[in-house]
Amino acid sequence: MLRVILAVFALLCFFPTSYAQGKPQKILFVGNSLTSHGPKADIDWHGNWGMAATSLDKDYVHVVTKALATKQGATPVIMVKNVADFERNHVGYDIAGKYADAAAFKADLVILCIGENVAALKTPEAQAKYQEQVTALLKTLKSNPQAAIIVRSSFWPSEAKDSAMRKACEAVGGTFVDISALSKDERNYARSERPYKHAGVANHPGDRGMAAIAAEIVKAVK
Repeated sequence: MLRVILAVFALLCFFPTSYAQGKPQKILFVGNSLTSHGPKADIDWHGNWGMAATSLDKDYVHVVTKALATKQGATPVIMVKNVADFERNHVGYDIAGKYADAAAFKADLVILCIGENVAALKTPEAQAKYQEQVTALLKTLKSNPQAAIIVRSSFWPSEAKDSAMRKACEAVGGTFVDISALSKDERNYARSERPYKHAGVANHPGDRGMAAIAAEIVKAVK
């Protein structure tokens, strides 16, 4: 009996507390302007959070964080990483070098929300390369072997991109969240909530869209 107790204790010590309790304590949010974007006067964007939420607490990152804090009774530590450069230049990208800080964070939950800035994947070869690079990105970010992975489809749906991301997600044992239906509801766009001088900003999810994205992600957290 003593041996059994010691074995169980050893297992609990080996695994992070968050997994012993089923509660993510360190969350890595990886995305693009929908995830985080600093002020940019030339496009009339003055926030420093997910474009185009009206405030920090209204972007999907902070809505997810608050929901999980409420759900588990403890506020997780978060890291937010903008990887728009990877989206635009993913072929041959130095993933390990550029995102060493994100890997060093050793999150126990990684949430990847990209695709919107990726150029159209017009050939099977381009789609395969994107899938390969997203898989490599996820493997780098999953520096904690016990980490859970969630990959969200593009807010602006693309069958080729979303299919590649789904397969990359499956390759690392992650959970894929399909939000393609959200883009069909005009109320989810920032332009439906208030006027914008820049069409690109207006085309982002507004507060309602951010909340809808967050709800789908939270449902996927086990």
